[in-house]
Amino acid sequence: MLKSLLIFCVLIFPFLVLSQERLENKDVKVGLVLSGGGAKGLAHIGALKVIEEAGVKIDYVTGTSMGAIVGALYASGYSANELDSIFKNTDFESLIQDNVPRSAKTFYEKEDSERYALTLPFNKFRISIPQAISGGQSIYNEFVRLLYHVKDVDDFSKLPIPFLCVATDVETGDQILLDKGYLPEAILASGTFPSLFRPVEINGRVLIDGGVVNNYPIGELKKMGADVVIGVDVQHGLSDRESLLSATEILLQINNYRTVRDMQKKSAQTDIYITPDIKDYSVIDFDMGNVIIDRGEEAARLHMGELLKIAKDSNLKRSKILAAGIKDTLFVNELTIQGNYNYSRAYIKGKLRFNVDDKITFKKLQQGINNLSATGNFRAIKYELLNNEEGVELLLNVKENPDKMFIRLGVHFDDLYKSAGIVNLTRKNVFMDDDVASVDFIIGDNLRYNLEYYVDKGFYWSFGINSRFDDFNKEINFDLIKSNFDVDNSSNIRKINLSASDLTNQVYLQTVIEEEFAFAIGVEHKLLKYSTKTLGQIDTTSTSTAANARTYFEKSNYYSTYGQLTFDTYDDVYFPTKGLFFDGDFHFYVLSSDFNDNFKEFSVGKARMGGAFSLARNIYLNLETEGGFKWGISPITSLDFVLGGYGNHLVNNFVPFYGYDFLSLVGNSYVKAYGRLDFEFVPKNHILLAANVANVGDDLFRTADWFKAPEFSGYALGYGFESFIGPIQVIYSYSPQIKENHFFFSIGYWF
Repeated sequence: MLKSLLIFCVLIFPFLVLSQERLENKDVKVGLVLSGGGAKGLAHIGALKVIEEAGVKIDYVTGTSMGAIVGALYASGYSANELDSIFKNTDFESLIQDNVPRSAKTFYEKEDSERYALTLPFNKFRISIPQAISGGQSIYNEFVRLLYHVKDVDDFSKLPIPFLCVATDVETGDQILLDKGYLPEAILASGTFPSLFRPVEINGRVLIDGGVVNNYPIGELKKMGADVVIGVDVQHGLSDRESLLSATEILLQINNYRTVRDMQKKSAQTDIYITPDIKDYSVIDFDMGNVIIDRGEEAARLHMGELLKIAKDSNLKRSKILAAGIKDTLFVNELTIQGNYNYSRAYIKGKLRFNVDDKITFKKLQQGINNLSATGNFRAIKYELLNNEEGVELLLNVKENPDKMFIRLGVHFDDLYKSAGIVNLTRKNVFMDDDVASVDFIIGDNLRYNLEYYVDKGFYWSFGINSRFDDFNKEINFDLIKSNFDVDNSSNIRKINLSASDLTNQVYLQTVIEEEFAFAIGVEHKLLKYSTKTLGQIDTTSTSTAANARTYFEKSNYYSTYGQLTFDTYDDVYFPTKGLFFDGDFHFYVLSSDFNDNFKEFSVGKARMGGAFSLARNIYLNLETEGGFKWGISPITSLDFVLGGYGNHLVNNFVPFYGYDFLSLVGNSYVKAYGRLDFEFVPKNHILLAANVANVGDDLFRTADWFKAPEFSGYALGYGFESFIGPIQVIYSYSPQIKENHFFFSIGYWF
């Protein structure tokens, strides 16, 4: 027996030695798993810095949510330091809010976004709530740019480092493994946090954040072939009641019920388990990104010995992945559009604002996508860039917004129109593709309305009709009336309450160039009324009926043709920090019902131009000049220029002018210069210093008086706050000419 055992050992020993050699020579694969965690996932970058510093080369990467985003970028070829630079220079708040730049909006859309505080779908006379705060378009645009160098890799195992991420089927709750497809779309789906971002549809499935089902995909990493697992876990345990201060934190808490239990097993399966100390930060604390990245680095350094041990094994060394870099220009030689039914190819192409066979920058491409997004006509805009001979094919896949009717709301108060609330109904595709019908009902101290219908053809001529009624009451100096209308001068009245109403109807054609230029021509009808009850009230000999009678100074219909040219690149209409502006308008009045029996043909022209510039950090300068004139010998004064007060979107030829109350300075021509210094001392809070000067009178340009030193001036100091209902502004103004001061106060968007 002993002899037989010795023979067996002699025979088997060579095989044991050979097996040991094979085990030692085995190419052990290192896998990296990155958990989800929103802003806390930035700690992954700090951990990757240390992993690279230790010399560990990663063979496989899996991740969920923010872990998927960081993991995909790393797997595509970016180094940890490059990721650090990218994320530190990213404005996450802007990306998450998906704020479409004002420059991407048409003139119709600019007016809408600067008038209403709230927009809700209104289908079948039922108000619905949007699926999420953000559509994720801005984030998707950035993913496409950052991952352009791997745009043709549709099998994620073929990336420089094989990669996989996880999403959740919102209809079934199933885990969906995303290891093929278009990488920017895959990581967008994995990071689509419920209620914050709109779900992403891929291959017929509606997907949301993978953290709902698997926030630490270690099992999937092992199935890819990982022998050694390095895990970075930025999740936290269950929060107490004091920490659950937002809807986002509550949703995360609900998801963590299962995650906390799962991590007990998953952490034990992780060879090097890195857990940054970031319990004091939330999933939306992107403004604390630098600190969170540092915490990830600190946590990884605690495992430096283990990382060095892996890196020292000669069998584990891999070839270095070259830095990915970011391509800046594209040559788009083919455009394919899918998913459009109610909006034509010409409409979509017109919004993109570039032509096939154009060499464009990524910024230009993103601007075009933003133009489409700004219309609100598309729920999702996904696109791929595919190699195509000498250039790239832009494959644009749009999902039209099924919501065609909206209700929009807003509130406002100012010193002229007083309190007001606006209710708007907007309907798209009423009679044809690309059309919009909109009606505003404005209720409050002064009833008003605005009705508009237009067909937006982008590059081509658009057609529109508009009807607007405007009304206000204001106490003014009676001298202003006496100098402009034929009234009794015998009374000693100093002030009267003037009632002004304006009904304007327009039919026009408009074309838009590059979203900044708009040129319109049209015909206009205007019913203008100026009246007062003050004169009747002071006549004590009159009967009560006569005493309440209204005295009309103007009650005429005017008919005109007009043209308008507008150029607008301001980034904000209320607090511009950059951009240029020009608005020129010319009306030729050809006919009137002639209430005062003094009508002759005349024209009115006016123009306003200016620019906004940054002087220093958070300090901006806005300079503007404007002027207007009447051309002709008609004695009509009802459409003269009237300066004074403060505000936006004032009707007819009323012009804001600091230092004077509304309706103070009148003439058939004027010139004005304006300057404002804006100090945004904290975000959305502004200290304003302003000054304006003007000459106002009759025939200034004919007599060359416009070139004289300004006769009128005013100065202002104010505070502005950008609230969700629009700007809130308090302004103190003073004029040295009349030695008077005025306070102007407004709340909400002007309409």
